[in-house]
Amino acid sequence: MASAVLIVLACILVPVSVLTVWVHDIALDTDRYVATMKPLASDPAIEAAAHDRIVKAVDVRADGKQVTAEIAAWLQSQGLPPRAAKAVKGLAPQLDTAVNSAADKVATRFVESDRFEKVWVTANRAAHTAVVHALTGEGRGAVGVSEGTVTLDVGAAVEKVKQELVDAGLEPAEKIPDVDKQMVLFQSDKLEKIQGAAHALDVIGNWLPVITVVLAAGGVFLAHRRRRALAKTALGAAFTCLVVAIGLVIARRYYLDHLPPQVQSEAAAAAVFDHLLHFLRIALRTAIVLGVVIALGAYFIGPGRLARATRSTAERGADSAAGWWDGHGINTGPVGTWTETHRKWLTLGALLLIALLFALWNHPTVLTVLLLVLIFLAVLAVIALLAADGRRTRKTGPPQSPTPTEPR
Repeated sequence: MASAVLIVLACILVPVSVLTVWVHDIALDTDRYVATMKPLASDPAIEAAAHDRIVKAVDVRADGKQVTAEIAAWLQSQGLPPRAAKAVKGLAPQLDTAVNSAADKVATRFVESDRFEKVWVTANRAAHTAVVHALTGEGRGAVGVSEGTVTLDVGAAVEKVKQELVDAGLEPAEKIPDVDKQMVLFQSDKLEKIQGAAHALDVIGNWLPVITVVLAAGGVFLAHRRRRALAKTALGAAFTCLVVAIGLVIARRYYLDHLPPQVQSEAAAAAVFDHLLHFLRIALRTAIVLGVVIALGAYFIGPGRLARATRSTAERGADSAAGWWDGHGINTGPVGTWTETHRKWLTLGALLLIALLFALWNHPTVLTVLLLVLIFLAVLAVIALLAADGRRTRKTGPPQSPTPTEPR
């Protein structure tokens, strides 16, 4: 009973542990947060949203009617016929369109340049304390958090676009008033609850993964059938992580389907959502694959028919290789016999070493798990070959040195 309780509790805590790692290493780590957000500077959805917000903030509008009226009056004073002067006044809409088109082109050129990426990265790095505020309620910065709305101040980008307009000869840009330059990144009436959850995850910090492993190990150790308990624990952890991963997909769809009017672009909101949760998704996939790999390993060391057949095939292959070596005069000698004697402990040591490498790996991925599995299988193959040669040596005895020929 105690074993079952510990295993179930450990399986539930595995995805929670993944969340704590994400909070510590992504949401509360400036360098990793900036690295996560940096690709958004070249994301088409973010570029489009930033372009629209900058253009609205710049809002360069020359008074076309006044300008054309003044030009027409001056031309008429110089002898221009009234009909021609009236035609000049009719150019007011075209003048307004030309001015707005110039602002649009400058903003487009800016958001597609490396300068926008630098502004974006600088703003996000300076704003990281406010992102922490978004999750814990502490800190301030260029990212504002108010009543469930997270915004990014694009003031630096607006000022650069204004200066480019002035440099291009569009003098009205000098008189652009101070306006709202906030671009809404995220809005949710659940933000306070998210803050509470993030604070709780921050408090338990790095201890939760350790506690989870201890609970799982205790549950397996107390079980009557430890191999089966290990397989069930691994599959249970993989299942709970899969449930959370599916939950993220559903949450993403629900959020995008219920975007409030403050969010200017659904595509930009989706891009921000995906990038912020990128490492969390990778961690969940890694946990799922790791759980399946551990369960398969527990099965293949058991008494199942397929497991026995696989092991027998591997042993016959090792014996055949050892026979081929012996036929070509290759013999491992005492190394092979020692390996055959201590094979169990060598295998256990290799497994513990691989587990240690995984534990020390900084942010492992699915590829990390597969790479370590391949390395472990390669080590097992070497141990099996040496052990097979050791068995052969014990059966046939050590190779005899050729007897010297006596002189006649």
